Amino acid sequence: MTQPRRIVLAAAAALLLIPTLSLADPRLDYILNCQGCHGADGGGATGAVPNLRGQMATFLRVPGGREYLVRVPGTSQSELNDARIAGLLNWMLRQFSPEQMPPAFSPYSEAEVARVRRPPLTDVAGVRRQLVQAIEALDNGAPSH
Repeated sequence: MTQPRRIVLAAAAALLLIPTLSLADPRLDYILNCQGCHGADGGGATGAVPNLRGQMATFLRVPGGREYLVRVPGTSQSELNDARIAGLLNWMLRQFSPEQMPPAFSPYSEAEVARVRRPPLTDVAGVRRQLVQAIEALDNGAPSH
C-alpha cells in the first residue's frame, strides 16, 4: 500500500469515528436536541417551556416523577436511542439540578429508559400538575401520595 493511500484511509477512518464520538456526548445531545427550547442554561421560557434549573431533580422525589422525565414528549419521542437518553438525563440532572438530587440517586440506565419510554405521555400538563402538587405537598410535610 502506498503512503498517500494509507493517509487517505487513515483520514477516512478518523472521519468515521468523529460523529460516533461526538454524538455520544450528552452535552452535545442536549445542545442538538433540547437547548432550542430549554435554552443553554436550562432556564426554559416562562409559561411555555419548563425551567430545568433547580427543578428537574425535584421530580425524582415523588412517585412517578422519575418515569415522567423519560416519558415527556421531548425525551420519549426523540431520535436518540435509549442509552443516549439515559446519558442525557443523567447529565441534565447533574448540570441543571445538582442541589435537588436525592442522596441515593441511581442514574438512569439504558434498560430503564427502554422499559419506561413508551408509550409517551398524552396528558403531559395534567401529569406535571399532579407531580408538582405532590412535590409541594412533600415540601409542606404532607405525604406525597
